[in-house]
Amino acid sequence: MPEADEGGPEMMSFRELARRLVADGVVPRMSNQRISQLAREDPDFPKVVKIGRASAVDYRVAKPYFVGRKSRQGQRTDLKPPTAEA
Repeated sequence: MPEADEGGPEMMSFRELARRLVADGVVPRMSNQRISQLAREDPDFPKVVKIGRASAVDYRVAKPYFVGRKSRQGQRTDLKPPTAEA
């Protein structure tokens, strides 16, 4: 049986999510633009819900995603080594 204070999803905008991840010490820095990019490009990103023109995500699902995510800060994605052609 769920605990009484467990409640439902804790939906927040990408801007608030970025602020909260830094405040909770999950990541040292984060921007809402980076969260938006991850939401578009990473298939493992938590489900995004549109509320009007804003996008929102459940913090209780997003926090474990960011805790388990390997940061690649500063890695240039345009300089990938050439792949061997078969």
